[in-house]
Amino acid sequence: MTVPAVLPTAAASPVADAYARMTEVFPSLSVDLLTDSERHPFGGGWVGAADLAAGGPALDTFLSWDEEQVMRDYGQRARPDVIASFALHRYAWPACLLITVPWFLLRRVPRVPVGAVSFQRTLGRMAVRPGPFACLPDDPAATLPDARVVADEEALRAEVRAAVAEHLEPVLDGFAPRMRRGRRALWGMATDEIVEGLWYLGHLLGEERRAMADLEELLPGTTKPYVGTAGFRELTGPGGESLPTRDRASCCLFYTLRPEDTCVTCPRTCDDDRVRRLSAHS
Repeated sequence: MTVPAVLPTAAASPVADAYARMTEVFPSLSVDLLTDSERHPFGGGWVGAADLAAGGPALDTFLSWDEEQVMRDYGQRARPDVIASFALHRYAWPACLLITVPWFLLRRVPRVPVGAVSFQRTLGRMAVRPGPFACLPDDPAATLPDARVVADEEALRAEVRAAVAEHLEPVLDGFAPRMRRGRRALWGMATDEIVEGLWYLGHLLGEERRAMADLEELLPGTTKPYVGTAGFRELTGPGGESLPTRDRASCCLFYTLRPEDTCVTCPRTCDDDRVRRLSAHS
């Protein structure tokens, strides 16, 4: 098995600090930055994003992990489309963070096409070969060779949307034959992965409200191919406290395994249940 070490040149990447900060608050996910000459890791559970996008044996192996996990945890088999939905979520959620976290923390937006990313799901590690990035004119990194300076915050948000779409579109194409969902539903899933990943990281970073505001501007509901808005709204707890929630644009299909145990952001979950569950964890 070839596994990249933490590289001494990693700090030279304009997004390295953002990934390090992410891992500091969320140790379950770490990012190894590869040099131009270093090969992506292979074997030992590593899979290239391009291999998932190809939809062949690598994707079959990736899906088998979810099949085994469902049998182990729930003692039953899930439908093939449910397995594919679980597996897509487990890849797309961290993959979106490769783009949204540097944007949120540094206002830098890296381009990470599928050929630049590998994933080891059980270790929670991603290997990334950094490429060009977009930034604002007053960013100290604007003079770097790989920098592409954009005019303002809205132009930078457009870069986030474009970078996520560039990465996820081929991945969605690879998963699509395994899923009983049309294109709109697939992009609804992508929308949810963007929002819920950064929302969660914003909470861990102590900046949940700023993350929510940024996501509302990022996804105003008119930005194809994405579906819907960030979907945030406020509920009131039993003590009058504000409880932020959102309505997902898609369904994760967990209800097919446990109909009585829906996600707190699922459209199937009524507001009374949301208040009860959110209050218990506040």
